Amino acid sequence: PEERVADANKAATQQPTKYGYVNAVQVYPFTDGALYQLYAAPERVTDIALQPGEKLTAVSAGDTVRWVIGDTASGTGDNQRTHVLVKPFAPGLATNVVITTDRRTYHLQLQSTEKTAMAAISWTYSQDQIIALRQRNAQAEAVTPVASNIALENLRFRYSISGDTPPWRPTRAFDDGSKVYIEFPRRIDQGEAPPLFIVGADGSSELVNYRVRGNYYIVDRLFAA
Repeated sequence: PEERVADANKAATQQPTKYGYVNAVQVYPFTDGALYQLYAAPERVTDIALQPGEKLTAVSAGDTVRWVIGDTASGTGDNQRTHVLVKPFAPGLATNVVITTDRRTYHLQLQSTEKTAMAAISWTYSQDQIIALRQRNAQAEAVTPVASNIALENLRFRYSISGDTPPWRPTRAFDDGSKVYIEFPRRIDQGEAPPLFIVGADGSSELVNYRVRGNYYIVDRLFAA
């Protein structure tokens, strides 16, 4: 077990790299479960900068006797940023720190040296960037017209909605004489979109192709109302 634990910790450890520095700050890409290496030195304070707006819950260290650990903040409002500050009393010390926040948990490995100390570390958050991009795309789609060059006088709201009431139940349907537009609740993007079938006069079901624009299905054909 000891060897397996050692191998897992070694594989999970993220060391500072030359290209990871932005000025004096080592910027690690955040990965859940990774161990981030921090080098410190006596009489030097190393700054662990959290994400702006992130709220500190707790800081736990393995060795609180030979390491000084505290926290402070910079900025105000949504831009307020928490800084966890660490300083060893002597070289040759090693311990770990677990930082919990309202967003995530950080695991750090601390090692003290004679003179080499990292000024600061911080992180990039790819998952947050992906979520923000999706939100921007969704907002852009929300203000994009479902279709253009549609004559209002050609719109026909001759369709009724019946049946069960799942979360994605359509709110209305209409056509412009050539295409059918089916409007769904905005929350449809939170789950799996349903397939679309047309039931023929003989009772048989036919799977229909459609395009998605925002919370609309657009069917490039008409079918009986």
